Amino acid sequence: MSTERTEQIAGGRTRPHPLTPPPWLRAGLRPASAPIPWAAALRAAVALAVPLAVGLALDEPEYGALVSMGALSGVIGDTADAYRMRILNIAVPQFFGAVGVALGTLVFGHGWLAVGALTLIALVSGMISSIGTVASVSGLLLLLNAVIGAGLPLPQPWWTAPLLMSAGGLFVLALTLLGWPLRGRLPERTAVAATYLAVADALEAAGGPGAAYVERRQQVTQALNQAYDLVLGRRARVHGRSPSLVRMLAQLNVVIPLVEAAPAAHLRGRPLPPAIPAAVRDLAAAVEEGRTGTPALDLPAPHTPAERAIDSALRHAATVVHLAEPDVNNVDDRLGRPAALRVRARRAVRDMMLSKASWRYGLRLALCIGLAQCLVSLIEVERSYWVALTVTFVLKPDFGSVFSRAVLRALGTAAGLVLAAAVLAEVPRGWWDVPVLAVLGALIPAFSAKGYAFQTAAITPVILMLSDQLNHQGFDLIRPRLLDSLIGCAITLVAGYLLWPESWRTRVGDRLAETVDDAARYLERAFAPVADDAALAAARTARLQARRRIYRELSGVRSEFQRALTEPPPTGARAAAWWPLVVAVERIVDATTAARVRVDHGAAPPATEEVAVIARQLHSLADGVRGQGLVAPVAERPCEDETGVLAPVRQEVAAARAIARPGD
Repeated sequence: MSTERTEQIAGGRTRPHPLTPPPWLRAGLRPASAPIPWAAALRAAVALAVPLAVGLALDEPEYGALVSMGALSGVIGDTADAYRMRILNIAVPQFFGAVGVALGTLVFGHGWLAVGALTLIALVSGMISSIGTVASVSGLLLLLNAVIGAGLPLPQPWWTAPLLMSAGGLFVLALTLLGWPLRGRLPERTAVAATYLAVADALEAAGGPGAAYVERRQQVTQALNQAYDLVLGRRARVHGRSPSLVRMLAQLNVVIPLVEAAPAAHLRGRPLPPAIPAAVRDLAAAVEEGRTGTPALDLPAPHTPAERAIDSALRHAATVVHLAEPDVNNVDDRLGRPAALRVRARRAVRDMMLSKASWRYGLRLALCIGLAQCLVSLIEVERSYWVALTVTFVLKPDFGSVFSRAVLRALGTAAGLVLAAAVLAEVPRGWWDVPVLAVLGALIPAFSAKGYAFQTAAITPVILMLSDQLNHQGFDLIRPRLLDSLIGCAITLVAGYLLWPESWRTRVGDRLAETVDDAARYLERAFAPVADDAALAAARTARLQARRRIYRELSGVRSEFQRALTEPPPTGARAAAWWPLVVAVERIVDATTAARVRVDHGAAPPATEEVAVIARQLHSLADGVRGQGLVAPVAERPCEDETGVLAPVRQEVAAARAIARPGD
């Protein structure tokens, strides 16, 4: 039995075999179930292989390799769905990458000046990365290309490498935009249709097992986030001048009442008639196909407030979805239109400069890059620039756990080196590199969808092949590459992880406490008295924005929770302890939304004092979460009317407080 992965112990339980990887490592090595992006794989193959082929044809393989390096950055950054977002995701990072390689080229061979310059660039890169997704990739390429420019003898004059690498990124962008004339608004329309499909799935699960409904509701949150990000992002630029955009925004707005009605339907305790989710799926097809005309609905007669809410929302949604030209002046941005790009950029820079977290990350990255460059300046290390490259890739807390990324990068690099060794040893240098690079390039999007270790394993042989075109070391690159990667991982773990206590603890509790406070404010806003119809409309809009903000925050808490689970003990174990409370808070928000829907469709509103007491209980719960479980009692008791609309909310709040209370 010595070959078994587990061993039998007393009581019939099993314990892991001593050689079994820990759970956090198994989670990182488990491939994700994401589908293979075939179109992205084809683009990557063409984008990486064609520049090298052109360089070989012109007898300038070094130039071709630099263009392919720029294309590699574009391939990695092409993660958006909408074409306008792809322009930002590829073009903006390419600009910062060009600046980085230019600065690196200027300090190449200047010893300690290069060390100081890269350390300063690392500080700026880290601070930029705190702004957002596009800024994070831009900061990564700024530092990454600066390290390459300072570590490799690139063609002269100094502007040659930035120009060639930018050409590679623009080549990827051109390949990406080939389908824009035919599929220009398809990503937005598909996202809106996907939201309707997610709502249909949630309505189908309503009234059934709680776990299934919770999973479907989380999918609704993700679909809404994606759709509003795409549609409102474009609306910020066209300002309502596009009829097709106005129509998509109207279709997205009218799904909100259906989303609100889903928790009320779930609390009924029995499934909805199959005709209701089927009708929502038909609306999804109408959105995707652009159908217009008069909708034909065959719905069962409603009897309860929850049923009336669903019936009313579904009929209104069917009318709006089939409208050919919604009233431009009657389509509001329910979640708030984003500010102009210039305003958002100015606000982001101000927040970055004033953010302690931004400065801390910048200093962490600068410290690690400075140590890496000092080490390779004082000690003879082959291919020394790989040390700083490894630090740059690993020390990205916004991309996941630093600790697990360091371990996974070491494992992924080792796997990639096995493939690279075979390629460099067996493939003759020259034209055979082109088809091999095409195959390896296609693996990058396919493996990136499976996880970080798989992405590293795919990128490593590509970078080595392109580096070999610049320094012609062939198989001799393999051993220094592994050694430098291990040194870089070690520097990151010590100087970028162990020396910073904030890396040892999970942020789930802090973020969850803020969400509980927001849930209390959402409850108060949902049942606040209003004076007239105008105030009622404003209150509804504010309530919708508050509810979506809470669900976005809960989505962020879940992401933080998943990230923390990949940390080694005790961080991962502490994060796991928060999960029951995360679920409880989601149920509180659902119950509050359901109560508001019931009131809107005929149920008696709750007393003001009952709302106030439950809100105080939630604020007390938030304070307890911040204090690691010290939940103070609330003296006032709400009425115990089990038939009132807030009875489910009281039950969920009591359950959440019991979870957070120590000793229970």
